[in-house]
Amino acid sequence: MKKFLVLCMTVVLTACAANLNNDRYQTSAAGQINSVQEGVIINARPVRIATENGGVGSLAGGVAGGAAGSMIGGNTAVNVIGAVGGAVLGGFLGSKAQEGLSAQNGMEYIVKLDSGRAITLTQGADVKFSVGQAVYVLDADYGERARIIAR
Repeated sequence: MKKFLVLCMTVVLTACAANLNNDRYQTSAAGQINSVQEGVIINARPVRIATENGGVGSLAGGVAGGAAGSMIGGNTAVNVIGAVGGAVLGGFLGSKAQEGLSAQNGMEYIVKLDSGRAITLTQGADVKFSVGQAVYVLDADYGERARIIAR
């Protein structure tokens, strides 16, 4: 039973990892207009992008921990104490597991726009840009995330 719960929790948490690749769009973004600005990369650094406050991980871990903790032998009071303790510990561990499983490498860029304004944008590390490289910045006008693409 414990192995099954751990397997289910791993599958759920792995599915929570966002795909930050530059060529990945949501279905709702098709046919939408984005504003485009031209600019030049003036700084680039690798970063680690991770989920904060793993709600799904906490829930899955709490359920698994509560179920496992309730199996502690003894009487009803021991089962209840085991379930509560297991749920709290499982929730904490599930949150940390989600954070670890969803973490991915990214890049933070500072872009000097042709307008003179400087902006920063963090995105997935699937496509890397160099300092001095000319780029387009696609603004997220309609709910899609902003991104930088090569010019």
